[in-house]
Parts: sequence; structure tokens; C-alpha cells
Amino acid sequence: MRDHFRADKEFQHKSARFLENHDESRAAGTFPPGMHQAAGVLTYLCPGLRFFHDGQFEGQTKKTSVHTGRRPIEAVDSCLHDFYIRLLNCAHLPQTQDGEWRLLNCAAAWDGNWTSDCFICLAWQKSECPPLVVIVNYAPNHSQCHVQLPLNEFSSVYERDGDELFH
Repeated sequence: MRDHFRADKEFQHKSARFLENHDESRAAGTFPPGMHQAAGVLTYLCPGLRFFHDGQFEGQTKKTSVHTGRRPIEAVDSCLHDFYIRLLNCAHLPQTQDGEWRLLNCAAAWDGNWTSDCFICLAWQKSECPPLVVIVNYAPNHSQCHVQLPLNEFSSVYERDGDELFH
């Protein structure tokens, strides 16, 4: 996947991005929890034309033929629905609409730690907006890495509530 993101910017902007369509199995029925969200973040927070399939936000799992004109009633997956609402909010930020996108490099957190390869990290930047940095561990294991930010272009503040340190 990372190699796909290494293609030139023109290719990225001309790409069609989707997790599911009428010809494919439903994403909520294919991806395990967590991986669905990771795939969604990587799919929809990169340049290109973004497509969503009917029922995707609700977590529909049953593939139905477009020829039937109806589909079975399924319960809404509220966690997945909330995820897609938050994801759409990010996809509508000024940075992701007309900002500059780039793939970020990851380095091993220490010698011999291979888990830095589990990450895909992206950034969006627009001059009058704070940068949006997207970091996804696309592996089922805990992983560590150092993300190489272009420090001459980014400035950031990381604020934490002091009470969080005691949990």
C-alpha cells in the first residue's frame, strides 16, 4: 500500500478511492474491526476522487445485487457510523480539500525494530491552516516508529490534560 502512495502527485490526484462498490463484498463484512477503520482512513484521507457505497456508513454487511432493487434490513453499526462521520469531517477540512499532500517516512524506533514497516503516515498542509498528520498502524500487532516530519514546514503543539497522566 505504501508503494502505491509513492506514485507521483498527478497519479494520486487522478485516482479513484473506495472501499466497496456494488461488485465487491461489503467492507464491514470483509474487514475485521479496527482494520476497517484503518483502511478507511488511508482510503479517504489521501488525494483523489472519493467514492462511498450506499449503506457503507451504516456498516451494511450483506452484498445484494443491484438488480433486486432492495436489500435486507440490517441494524446500523453505531460505532462504524460514528467513525465515518468523524472521517468525513476530516475529509472536508480545508487542508484535505485543496492543501498539499505527502507521504511521510517512518524510521525504526530502535535498531532491529521491524515494526516501523507497519505504519503508513500522511500529511496535509495548507498555509493558513494547521497541518493534518495521519498515522496508521496497518498491522494487527503493536508497533513503534519515528515519523519524520518536515520540521521546517511544520510547527505543532501537543496539549494534554494533566489528569490523563494518572490513568
